[in-house]
Amino acid sequence: MSCSAVDYLPLFAALKNRPVLVIGGGEIAVRKITFLRRAGAKVRVVAEQLAPELAEQAETGDVEWLATAFDEAQIDSVFLVIAATDDSALNQRVFEAADARQRLVNVVDNQPLCSFIFPSIVDRSPLLVAIASGGSAPVLSRLLREKIEALLPTNLGKMAEAANYWRHHIKTRMPSVNARRRFWERIFRGRFASLMAAGNEAAAYKALEEELDNPERTIGEIALVGAGPGDAGLLTLRGLQVIQQADVVFYDHLVSDGVRELVRRDAEMICVGKRAGSHSVPQHDTNRMLVEAAQAGKNVVRLKGGDPFIFGRGGEELQAAAEAGVPFQVVPGVTAAAGATAYAGIPLTHRDYAQSVTFVTGHYKADSAALDWALLAQSRQTLAIYMGTMKAAEISQQLIQHGRDSQTPVAVISRGTRADQQVTVGTLEQLESLAKNAPMPALLVIGEVVQLHHQLAWFQHNPQQEGFSSSVVNLA
Repeated sequence: MSCSAVDYLPLFAALKNRPVLVIGGGEIAVRKITFLRRAGAKVRVVAEQLAPELAEQAETGDVEWLATAFDEAQIDSVFLVIAATDDSALNQRVFEAADARQRLVNVVDNQPLCSFIFPSIVDRSPLLVAIASGGSAPVLSRLLREKIEALLPTNLGKMAEAANYWRHHIKTRMPSVNARRRFWERIFRGRFASLMAAGNEAAAYKALEEELDNPERTIGEIALVGAGPGDAGLLTLRGLQVIQQADVVFYDHLVSDGVRELVRRDAEMICVGKRAGSHSVPQHDTNRMLVEAAQAGKNVVRLKGGDPFIFGRGGEELQAAAEAGVPFQVVPGVTAAAGATAYAGIPLTHRDYAQSVTFVTGHYKADSAALDWALLAQSRQTLAIYMGTMKAAEISQQLIQHGRDSQTPVAVISRGTRADQQVTVGTLEQLESLAKNAPMPALLVIGEVVQLHHQLAWFQHNPQQEGFSSSVVNLA
């Protein structure tokens, strides 16, 4: 197989204390100089006038305003050259002069007049990721950079600095190259990395020391991750990063296919979901499996629909982890009440309609405290009721009995934020019939804000074109 030629060889240049010549003093020059200064370059500027920011830097000595006019001799004593002017003739002169003197030169936005190009950079200093298209598709390079930005935690730089600090010490403790490689793989994917992401550097260093003192110790970590209400785009950035590192993922039925497809491809996937009226994994068995997987040294993700701490039993699962001495972390998610109502065009609060919102579960332990119906029945508040369809008749009856107007607007949002989202609206006295055949999962919303749905609904689809039920059904 023959090797294809490339137009550019990727290199990282050490510019610290090296002179760099920039011709131009406008906004484009400012952007280039910002990156050059971050790399420690000694910037020399040639321009008739300087942008205010550059003028200030020249006054403080951070850059040198070398001259107002370009002279070819200015290139003789610099490492590389950048032309950032709108004068095409001047740019051509700069390129030819630099090229004749074997200096690397970049004429901004003129790829044929470049012997080097600026890539799109993901900066996690001292870690850098550079993406370039050889000048053929800079917008595509930028889009790829944005995707990579989303995948790389912001704390990677601090992790790299820590690794550099410990590198010699670990080398003396572990002479074998393979042993050191395995050690760092565990460190960068384990508790140390989680603690660094949380900003707890002291605890992270302690975890690294413990790993060094007990290299054979095998214990993983449990990450409780909120998957959001359905739309994979609502998964948080941190949630995406964590599920990409998982060895095993325990997920609920409420976690959408789109979110599950974002999990690391070789991770083990185990469904421990619960559905009303059907067989499900008992909670104590789920707790046990989570702990056992972490004790086996795996990075465990417990992926739950919505937010794990809002009617998700996440607290119970982490109590089991704490009692077993298993480390854990929590990644919040967009809860159904916030996500589904936003996609339905129903603001949970509004100055004209509701000054408070209450989250209520329609599914609770038999021995738990009874709901305060008198409090819930107060007007000018929004009730967002999770898992309430099976008790819709009781909810309607109790609220009306305790003083809530029977004509209070209500909505049943089924499969909120998903492509087949369905919203039915009516009044409180109609709640039972509205909820009776609603597709699951469904959220009940009670309050005057529901009447804004007709004005603010934006997430709608054409059922003739896309093959699913109408997103709005008005039974009022």
